[in-house]
This record gives sequence, structure tokens and C-alpha cells, in this order.
Amino acid sequence: MRAGTPEDEWREDCAPRRVLDIFTTKWTSMILHTLDARHGGVARTGVLQRSLPGISKKMLVQTLREMEASGLVSRHVQGTVPPAVEYRLTALGRRFVEPVELLHAWGRANADALDELAALAGRRG
Repeated sequence: MRAGTPEDEWREDCAPRRVLDIFTTKWTSMILHTLDARHGGVARTGVLQRSLPGISKKMLVQTLREMEASGLVSRHVQGTVPPAVEYRLTALGRRFVEPVELLHAWGRANADALDELAALAGRRG
């Protein structure tokens, strides 16, 4: 495939696939959404865990580490006893909030379609 050709848009490393790779784990998008919508871009680990029903502490920490490594959040340790760890959306992380918010809004507006999809999947399984 030549760069700039229509075929180039379907490559494994094309931009849409790279965007979707970021959100392959449900917790990445949920953490981005929660940090932005509920906590103004900044929250401590325990606050995030209480804001995300169903996430284990292990999964939260693992996802936050991955998000930190990719530059979506930054980790700040406060010099208190015991040390408090705070996570903040980075400028890059804030750029990914918009598509996440679009998906959340679509989900809220189309809950009936999601329910129908789940019911159909349940009948097949």
C-alpha cells in the first residue's frame, strides 16, 4: 500500500485502529470519563475506586499505570503520612475525553438499543 491511498486508511496501524486500541479495556474510558466528569481531572486512587463500581483495586492500579505510561494521566505523590497518590489528566488525556464523552452520551441516549442487543446475545448464548 502506498501512503495516502485509500488502502492506507485500513492498515493495522491506521489512526482509527490506534484510537480503538486505547479503549479496548473498558476501564480506560471509564477512568477518563470519571476523572473529567466527576472530579475535574484530578482524583486520589480511593476516590476513583469508589466512583467506579465494579473495578477492583488491582485493576484500577494496573489501568492507571498503563494510562500513566501512555501519557493520559500523571501520578503525583503528596508528602503526607500516609502518602496520598493523586492522578491528574494530562493535556494529552484531556484530548481523549471528547470521544469518550460522545460514546457515553450515545450510550445514555440509546440504552434501549443496548438492552435489545444484550437480550439477543442472551438468547444465542
